[in-house]
Amino acid sequence: MASFVLVHGSCHGGWCWKRVIPFLSKDGHEVYIPTLTGLGERSHLVSRDIGLHTHILDIIQVLEYENLSKVTLVGHSYGGLVIGGVAEKVPERIIRLVYLDAYIPQDNKSAFDIIPGLETIYKERTLKEQGKEWLVAAYEPEEFGVTNSYDINWMRTRLSPMPWHTHDQPIRITNPEANRLPKSYISCTEFGESQFKAQKTPAGWEYHELMKGHDAMITGPRELVQMLEALDV
Repeated sequence: MASFVLVHGSCHGGWCWKRVIPFLSKDGHEVYIPTLTGLGERSHLVSRDIGLHTHILDIIQVLEYENLSKVTLVGHSYGGLVIGGVAEKVPERIIRLVYLDAYIPQDNKSAFDIIPGLETIYKERTLKEQGKEWLVAAYEPEEFGVTNSYDINWMRTRLSPMPWHTHDQPIRITNPEANRLPKSYISCTEFGESQFKAQKTPAGWEYHELMKGHDAMITGPRELVQMLEALDV
């Protein structure tokens, strides 16, 4: 039995992992699907002050208040920056980091620094007409590689705008204990050419490919769980 903490990406919430839970639970694993502040069912808490550091603390609090150890910490998309920041603070609680089609953290860099052109895209999507230039409109489900009409309708009612500071705040990646943690990267190969494909998986990381779109937890939960369970911990 393992403990999995699944961290969602931009505009999502813990809800996006719902289809994964039955497959992990039936094999006896503990599963936690926290929602980051200002998103999903916590979207009523959204404010201009929420940033990447807020979300890192969200997950640290889950690990500490649930007294979790030997955790497989999975970060999807933007969640890659979150789990990288968590590992810097509490590496002793983590047994493996899994980056699911995710941003790969770099020392003293933000998401905007890592992905060329992303800041321009976000500026074009801000809700400035509503007086909320600090909030970025949610992507459409199709932009995450989702094609099934039922899934699209289900997601569209749940996706949330993204606070700006989640992407312009840099983090430090300097903790040698965090650096020694086993790390796996899962690339969702049906997502096509994307900002995630432009990154190079660092030396020493396990690399895997999953033939699903970016939101594999929704479109291929069984296949995703099989891959997670096969990781060498």
